[in-house]
Amino acid sequence: MDLLAIATGVVGGIGLFLLGMRLMTEGLRLGAGHALRSILERGTATRARAVLAGIGITALVQSSSAVTVAVIGFANAGLLSLAQAVAVVFGSNVGTTITGWLVALVGFNVDVKAMALPGIGVGMAMRLASAGRAGGFGEALVGFGVFFLGIDVLKGSLGGLQESIAFAGWTTNDLLGVVAFTLAGFALTVVMQSSSAALAVILTSVGQGVVSIESGACLVIGANAGTTSTAAIAAIGATSNAKRVAVAHIAFNAVTGVVALVTLPLLLLAAGRFREALGLGSEPAAVVAGFHTLFNVLGVALMWPLTSRLVGMLERRFRTPEEDEARARYLDRNILATPVLAVGARGLELARLGAI
Repeated sequence: MDLLAIATGVVGGIGLFLLGMRLMTEGLRLGAGHALRSILERGTATRARAVLAGIGITALVQSSSAVTVAVIGFANAGLLSLAQAVAVVFGSNVGTTITGWLVALVGFNVDVKAMALPGIGVGMAMRLASAGRAGGFGEALVGFGVFFLGIDVLKGSLGGLQESIAFAGWTTNDLLGVVAFTLAGFALTVVMQSSSAALAVILTSVGQGVVSIESGACLVIGANAGTTSTAAIAAIGATSNAKRVAVAHIAFNAVTGVVALVTLPLLLLAAGRFREALGLGSEPAAVVAGFHTLFNVLGVALMWPLTSRLVGMLERRFRTPEEDEARARYLDRNILATPVLAVGARGLELARLGAI
């Protein structure tokens, strides 16, 4: 297979994958939009529930970006506190690892076309028959089928790449190799503006033997960090709450990326044991998918005790004049100890509000 055919196959596979992701996301938002809104409103009463809501919703809609945008909207509307929004974002980083498991478990162990083509046909029939929720679920089913067709095209194209180019000299045995592969993963996500698409390319490359498990793990760390570029771009010129949520997202991915690099051998060993426990044989893509999940879960565990401090720091930053004006200028908890002074301070505060 010549390099031009490989390149067009990879580009086409990525295009099908992204199209499938978009159809799945939009279809599920149309079909289950009210349910997702209800989960966000009711399922975030505590920090733990907010993290679980982030995991569940992102796993369902297959888009951490869509969940983050929804969370920002809810925070701006006052339906979620900043602490709840940050916890949901942490959970969404874990939920997005489900894409890797879909690629590793289904994409390499199932006859993709036998499953995808009927799904596309049935889903399209549902979409044509209904414009409501059933149509939305039909569109999601079409997206699911196109998603796996993209994986199948990538598998064929990247398998040819292994035969055309010798990758044996590309290793992560030294610091330079680790940094190079991590930066390559970061660049892949920035260019595609989709960590899921980057992850699909990485896992398919590992599964086809194009790169080693260790190299794939470094690529995944970089791809995970690359998602922060989307948040950073979205925060430009955005509201204060949007900037705070974006910074929380960046902080989470920065911490998890550093920890994953430092503990790379241990996490890969744990991921390998996890693969054996699931009975997945020698499938290398499953190791990398497990590694991706493990270091995101570890990131949540590390950030959990720091969340209150992070939220407090974020609330002091990115303040608008309106937010400062809305804060009480003369009243605080300390003045409650002296009722006479508190009454006077209340009068001053009412006068300021009257002037506004």
